[in-house]
Amino acid sequence: MNKIASKFVKSICSLLFLVTLITYGQDTIPAPIIVDSVAIDTIVIRRTVDKIYSPRKDVNLQIPNIDFNKTKTLQKGFNRFRIPSFWENENSFGINISEVAFVNWNAGGDNAISGLGFLKFARKYKFSSFQWENNLELRYGLNAQEGQKLRKTEDVIRLSSNLGFKKDNTSRWFYSVQLNFNTQFSNGYKYPDRETPVSRFMAPGYLLFGAGTSYITKDEKFNLYLSPLTQKSTFVLDQDLADNGNFGVQEAILDADGNIITPGENHLLEIGILITNNFNITIADNIELTNRLNLYTDYIKSFGNIDVDWELTLNMKVNKFISTSLGTQMIYDDDILFDVLKNDNGTTINPGVPKIQFKQVLGVGILYGF
Repeated sequence: MNKIASKFVKSICSLLFLVTLITYGQDTIPAPIIVDSVAIDTIVIRRTVDKIYSPRKDVNLQIPNIDFNKTKTLQKGFNRFRIPSFWENENSFGINISEVAFVNWNAGGDNAISGLGFLKFARKYKFSSFQWENNLELRYGLNAQEGQKLRKTEDVIRLSSNLGFKKDNTSRWFYSVQLNFNTQFSNGYKYPDRETPVSRFMAPGYLLFGAGTSYITKDEKFNLYLSPLTQKSTFVLDQDLADNGNFGVQEAILDADGNIITPGENHLLEIGILITNNFNITIADNIELTNRLNLYTDYIKSFGNIDVDWELTLNMKVNKFISTSLGTQMIYDDDILFDVLKNDNGTTINPGVPKIQFKQVLGVGILYGF
């Protein structure tokens, strides 16, 4: 009898479970059912109910009062939103000064002071596969020595512009068009002679324009430009220098008495190959080595005779405003002749020879970027 009752109870439980599934649906799992049996013929079914969350009585649910009396203003000014630009700018200004003074100095010497000022402006445009880089450098230096007049130590106007395009964004090779222009500010003399200038503004002036290819590294610290077709124009706008045939232009044609029949030309045009290289190397913290090299040879007049303009500068930055620079420059141009001799009638006795020109500059001064 007990076995029959047990089976009956199990059957009733199974039936109730099925009814519950049908009531809630197959996708819904009902709360656990607890079956308590007090007697064989008594069944009690309970369903558990989730607890209702009630906040603590000590919690203040009112809207808080906001007080700005204890707030502080911004220490720095508000930075307005600026539209992103594809231009990168660099401006720098510097003055280098060197001085020497003597008082009862047994070894002898003259008091002297030298100053060199320079300006540099750089503008670079980068968008997609295009890159346009422009640089303008202005330098001028003077030396004052006891018992002598002012002398020029530096005089440079240099402008360069390079426009490049590359087919592939991953490539470092560009199709390039480049322009270079060089001249000076004031007259140059072969001291102590101050009467006859050996150079002037736009005498000479050099303009190079050509097309080729450039290789520029990703960090842009190395730039190699190769141009198989570059036009070089030499301007001598001072007629006295042009009549003498300085800087390679055609000199004036004279008669037997030294009178000018045909004035000298003011322009010399050449077509040739140009190779330029610029790179920067960081030697140590605040020490950087800068190199600029130009090589040019003319196809027609003197192919294989290379004009060289090589400048090497070591920049050592002491702090944000003080820097030291040690620079050298070497120039060789077969159109610039030395030791030219002429007689009183203007006839050339010795045509002169080209020589290597070398300059070294050491300066300590102020450098400011803006």
